[in-house]
This record gives sequence, structure tokens and C-alpha cells, in this order.
Amino acid sequence: MDSLRGKTIYEALGGPEGIRSLVEAFYPKVQQEPLLGPLFPEDITPVIEKQYLFLSQFFGGPPLYSEQYGHPMMRARHMPFPVTVERAEAWLGCMSRALAETVSDPELRAAVLERLKGPAYHFINS
Repeated sequence: MDSLRGKTIYEALGGPEGIRSLVEAFYPKVQQEPLLGPLFPEDITPVIEKQYLFLSQFFGGPPLYSEQYGHPMMRARHMPFPVTVERAEAWLGCMSRALAETVSDPELRAAVLERLKGPAYHFINS
């Protein structure tokens, strides 16, 4: 893909600042999404921070999440929550809108969404 040109997604997104911008654009959308909002705590700050750590690592940056919390084991961590196909798609929709706000390169937006589809659908448990 031309927009990555040997870079990790983490680097292409702008490193820590780019990941932070994406996560901060994403979570207000999640909170407003009727299928997702009720699954999250009112104080979403800790969730935002964990997502920042995880996406940094997931997209090829430093292993921030693992350093703080151990192996991500994201499917297991999501098991207490009813994750349906509809919720996975709503989550991806929120991410798509956040990417549209924070990433100008359409190829990079597509690569990020493609990379996130695997986990989003892997977490389905209901």
C-alpha cells in the first residue's frame, strides 16, 4: 500500500499524537451509539487510556499495553460483555467516522479499518 511505504500503521497515523487523536475522536461516538454506549462506564477516561495503549501496540508502536497490563488477551477481556455482530459493526462504524475526522489519507483509513475488522469480529460472543 502506497500510503504506508515501509512504515507501520502506528507511524503512518503519526505515532503517539495520531493514536491519541484517533482514540479521542472515537470514544464520544461510542458513547453516543445506542448499541455501544450502555456497555461503557460513565467515566470513560480509563477506557480511552487503555485503548490508546492497545492501539499503539496493535498498530506496530511500542508495547505499551503489554508493559502495563500483560498480554492483551482481548477476546477474553471482552467476554463479560455481550458482543454481537451488530455491535461489532457499530464499533467499526464509530471507528470509521473517527478516522474520517483524524486521518486525511483514504488508503490509510482503509488499512486501519481492515486491520481492526479481524479483532472486532473475533470478539463476537453473543
